[in-house]
Amino acid sequence: MKIKLPCRFLCFLLLIVLNGSLSLFAQQVDTIEVYSPKMEVYVKNIIILPDGYNKESKIAYPVVYLLHGHSGNYLSWLKVVKPTLPQLANKYQMVIVCPDGKNSWYWDSPVNRKSQYDTYVSQDLVNYVDTHYKTIASPKGRAISGFSMGGHGALWLTLNHPDVFGVCGSMSGGVDIRPFPDNWDMSKALGRYATNKAVWDAHTVITNAEKLRNIPLIFDCGEDDFFLEVNENLHKLLLDKNIQHTYIMTSGKHDSQYWNKAVEWQLDFFAKFFFPEN
Repeated sequence: MKIKLPCRFLCFLLLIVLNGSLSLFAQQVDTIEVYSPKMEVYVKNIIILPDGYNKESKIAYPVVYLLHGHSGNYLSWLKVVKPTLPQLANKYQMVIVCPDGKNSWYWDSPVNRKSQYDTYVSQDLVNYVDTHYKTIASPKGRAISGFSMGGHGALWLTLNHPDVFGVCGSMSGGVDIRPFPDNWDMSKALGRYATNKAVWDAHTVITNAEKLRNIPLIFDCGEDDFFLEVNENLHKLLLDKNIQHTYIMTSGKHDSQYWNKAVEWQLDFFAKFFFPEN
């Protein structure tokens, strides 16, 4: 399904002083470091808890993992894109997790053992969150999305780990990396495209689209985004393969103003998956 929305959205970002410690949301937000055995490093993450969260209660919460884009970090979602994420965690009664993915594209790099973020997010981080927080520890209680590089990462992690993530989304995602062989540090993770085409083919979402069958999927892109063509191509391919999905194309550029509104469509989609009775 493709949704075309009218050009009447006026969005703005709320400016919040976080003072490094996120003290403004002291009762709702944790900053944690989770160890990656494969990379032998601790990785920072933000955990946003809904009001009323209590690990000792009988209530288990669904978890949404939100991935940042290239040149971002674990603070990008809360500090730049959507400062009101704590309010949305309350509205939807979800735990929201924002990991630091560096410039990894969320692959396990075949050429750089210090860039193993597929394993980090899908195993190390998920296991930590389910162990330390009151969560629904199954694909029925886990969603993942992200913007730009993170949009690619969310679909990549889901198609490789459908036993971990039950529903996924992408905002302005780089869903086909091959038209951009010299951009965004991808060659550092995969080798040069000219001499490693098979590796690039294997590590992009669009060539693995069949694996998204039977997974609830939402993705979107702005009309003035440089990733619009690859998202349109993915939409057409999924239609050809009769793979159900929701695709939104509307006004917007490749920027935080667009992702600020897009994330609410994604969370609403995930809420319908988590709470179908509502």
